[in-house]
Amino acid sequence: MSYLSKNEIGDRQTVELKPMSPSAYEDWVAGITDAQRSWLTQSGFKAKPGQLCAVPSAEGAVEAWLFGMQDSDWLYQLATIVPQLPEGIYRLGSDWTRGQRLLASLGWGLACYRFDRYKESRGERPLLLLDEDIEQDARRLLQAQALVRDLVNTPTENMGPRELADSAESLAKEFGASFSVVEGDELLSGNFPAIHVVGRASSRPPRLIELNWGDDDAPLLALVGKGVCFDTGGLDLKPAAGMLLMKKDMGGAAHVLALARLVMAYELPVRLLVLVPAVENSVSGNAYRPGDVIATRKGLSVEIGNTDAEGRVILSDALTLACERRPDLVIDFATLTGAARIAMGPDLPPVFSNRDDVADGIRRGGDAVEDPMWLLPLYQPYNKMIESPIADLNNAAKSPFAGCITAALFLEHFVEKDIPWVHIDTFAWNQADRPGRPQGGEALGLRAVFRYLQERYAGRG
Repeated sequence: MSYLSKNEIGDRQTVELKPMSPSAYEDWVAGITDAQRSWLTQSGFKAKPGQLCAVPSAEGAVEAWLFGMQDSDWLYQLATIVPQLPEGIYRLGSDWTRGQRLLASLGWGLACYRFDRYKESRGERPLLLLDEDIEQDARRLLQAQALVRDLVNTPTENMGPRELADSAESLAKEFGASFSVVEGDELLSGNFPAIHVVGRASSRPPRLIELNWGDDDAPLLALVGKGVCFDTGGLDLKPAAGMLLMKKDMGGAAHVLALARLVMAYELPVRLLVLVPAVENSVSGNAYRPGDVIATRKGLSVEIGNTDAEGRVILSDALTLACERRPDLVIDFATLTGAARIAMGPDLPPVFSNRDDVADGIRRGGDAVEDPMWLLPLYQPYNKMIESPIADLNNAAKSPFAGCITAALFLEHFVEKDIPWVHIDTFAWNQADRPGRPQGGEALGLRAVFRYLQERYAGRG
């Protein structure tokens, strides 16, 4: 637990957190007692970013905690001090705007997050008393981001295709959505051959997970998430180091489930469709092979240039199905390429879209909520790099150059030109511990996209 509301604290005492810039600190110090001023001087507090100091009352109790403000990045203003604070209940006292208080409070919650399914967390965490005007938003945003982290952090032994489907079903039940699954060889009779071919080598059958919610007369929003629960690389086997983090290869699915949670919790006026192709890309006697030509729901044939480029293959069937429903907008999330990380690093997901205004709206939404995104082009001349002499497409480009662009171009072939579509190549992972961002699963692009959806469908910024 990270937060408390006013009706939860009872008669327990709270301690004020006072954010201080160096200039504001000079003015504030002039108005306190000589004893307090002496204490702060001897403590060496100068309101530097991340610096923390208790202020004693005349009775010797802690009257407040001062902390040095950063110049920007409101999301992590409080995250740096959470590990340093003793157990207790804190309240944020400042003249910050509502948006700044919301981001800082969310950062507090993110700093308190622990993945403790297998290892018990030790020590009590401090609690933040939420202002009433931001309480609902802070709790919902934290819950969604924690869902991504929990799903991605769970090892594949406990988060295979069936368990991922169970998580989606639980979400559907919570919000009164409908839920269905196409499983195993039913994928062939249902015309999802690309999903089946990638997942058939595993002892855990592949699935296409579907969730529907909302009024029939509302605009249809389709969310598609890559659900590769583990990726060995297939017969183009990854080295051990490359396989180590592949439990996170269902990070796209985690993002769309968390985004669906936000859409339903806020009751956006949309008809929601969530599609998650869930597979393990395994090695066995019936694994698909380099050089195979496979069928897709779209009717396009795909030559397999690399079995480790499996994410785009399973997404092809799901994107085709999404477009058959004639949506107002399609958004897919996928941990698709290492090339995106080489180009953009781990924290900055690239956005591709067949509509510049939609892509730019998502970028601006990310800037507003400190969830940065970057626009990359669907550069059409690079389609030559995924041509095949024996099939309509090759799933792997002839060159390693522009790998995230050629992957996006491959997906574009399965999207109808008259339907707005967005593809987000997210990393879904923190490589090292930072304040508010523990090593492990992470939501990257989630809040940016939701901010855009609020503006598009609810007129809320």
